[in-house]
Amino acid sequence: MSEEKTFNFLNKNEREPKPRTTGVTEIRGPYYAVMGKRYLQDIMETMGEHVDSLKFSGGSFSIMPKPAVQELIDIAHDHDALVSTGGFMEYVLTQGKDAVNQYINTCKDYGFDIIELSAGFITLPTDDWLRLIEKVQEAGLKAKPEIGIQFGAGGDTAQGELESEGTLDTSYAVKQAKRFVDAGAYMIMIESEGITENADPWRTDVPAAFINEIGLEKLMFEAADPEVFAWYIKNYGPEVNMFVDHSQIVQLETLRRGIWGTKSLWGRVLTYKN
Repeated sequence: MSEEKTFNFLNKNEREPKPRTTGVTEIRGPYYAVMGKRYLQDIMETMGEHVDSLKFSGGSFSIMPKPAVQELIDIAHDHDALVSTGGFMEYVLTQGKDAVNQYINTCKDYGFDIIELSAGFITLPTDDWLRLIEKVQEAGLKAKPEIGIQFGAGGDTAQGELESEGTLDTSYAVKQAKRFVDAGAYMIMIESEGITENADPWRTDVPAAFINEIGLEKLMFEAADPEVFAWYIKNYGPEVNMFVDHSQIVQLETLRRGIWGTKSLWGRVLTYKN
């Protein structure tokens, strides 16, 4: 829905209207904070234009009343935002094949648009991942594999424990991502742990490897802190796809629009549209 903007006499970077294919912003829903319909409605009424998808995290929807989950999904849809399950599939996989089939069908019945397929805590063969992508897409939903280089990523594991697990080979992860894109995956989520989270120094070579091989449009990067999404915008421009906490949507969008930022970014984020 198009509405008159405030202060429209000021120049701002133009943004592709929704549904966007670049500069996509996904926000975290219930997990670190409780989110009910009034909370989400406030977010969407003020910032809904800048929210492309809402992601439930940590299987939060599985411990919420069904009407509450569906209210959140409906509000997101009312504001032209997709809704993602988050990476709960790796838990469902531990319950067996029947649970996986029922999970996918139930997600469709609830109105989810995206099923994220993560494997941060389990070892999943690439061919099995591809079968899951196919099954999700056969159900009419978007498959969004999450790939990272840190085993044990995706939870609240301490940095020391993650370091003891070691990291995965980046080139192998990139090849996996390419196969998933070729299989029709909607987008690839790049897990931040081991790259910009619980990593000192940051592994900036990792996102570069994914981007060089796959391009920006099919990749979404997790940014656990504002300095992380500021770094991505500084290096890859305002149209990079980002996943952030819902509390950070305003800060992220002011950076994308080039109207605010840190000392190194203030007034330096620009776009050129014909």
